[in-house]
Amino acid sequence: MPTHVTDVQAELKLDDKTKHQLLKQLPKEKLRWMLEKMFLTRYFEENAEALYIRGLVHGTMHLSIGMEASPVGSIASIKDDDYIIHHHRGHGHTIAKGANLTLMMAEFLGKEPGYCHGRGGSMHIADIPGRNLGATGIVGAGIPTSVGIGLALKLHKSPEILLSFFGDGASNEGAFHESLNMASIWDLPMVFICDNNQYGMSMSVDRSMKIKHISQRASAYDIPGVTVDGNDVLAVYHHVSQAAHRARGGGGPTLVENLTYRWRGHSKSDRNLYRTQEEIQEWQQFDPIVRFSKTLLEEQLFTQDEI
Repeated sequence: MPTHVTDVQAELKLDDKTKHQLLKQLPKEKLRWMLEKMFLTRYFEENAEALYIRGLVHGTMHLSIGMEASPVGSIASIKDDDYIIHHHRGHGHTIAKGANLTLMMAEFLGKEPGYCHGRGGSMHIADIPGRNLGATGIVGAGIPTSVGIGLALKLHKSPEILLSFFGDGASNEGAFHESLNMASIWDLPMVFICDNNQYGMSMSVDRSMKIKHISQRASAYDIPGVTVDGNDVLAVYHHVSQAAHRARGGGGPTLVENLTYRWRGHSKSDRNLYRTQEEIQEWQQFDPIVRFSKTLLEEQLFTQDEI
């Protein structure tokens, strides 16, 4: 069985003092941006799913419904000129990096005006001018690519950094370990971010690795590692901000594990036979959009009408 949702809340909860400091420091426009990007990601994916059901989308797709806090909170912590590489469940990352939803949908539907002229589809959306360097359908393949980009940034003495996103399944690939080793040796200006939704296709992380947290693997490469409540956008923002600051200052990479949960199957061919509806429904009670909205209301930073 995967990590229980109540265990996540108890172990990884952002302390009240830090949360209040963040809410006090962050401009209201930034908080609005974070909420809006999570809503937009959910809106895009629900509509994409509806189009697929109607037979208007060919191939497959990988939805991140329920995981919106990880890409949004992470990308909120960097500058517009910084770079990202994401993975095949990357609609939220693309939206958070400022992509045009119309061009995204065109790509999704295989249309010529799409970001990759309709040839990349759902798994390969890239926006090079927006410094979103795209993804690949091969598990973990973006990680060594990101190390090459990180090395280029360092050699050019560029002020920018790179966020390298991947899933929990990718952390068992050899490319993951080789990449973290090289990035550590060279003190590259990057942050490795694991979107741990607790299943690599149908395989629970509890059955595929002995360690409790993927972030523990950072110790093998003498870099910081932290596991975060990936359904709390403020917690994600807080920890990735620290890692980004370290990378930008020449301190080298950090491994951030955002522990979250996908509500849908691995892909549209997944019938969810390996997990129960009770498990899914329990995690749905910690919807990252609802949680952030509730926080903004409780702190009297937004009204219900504003939300």
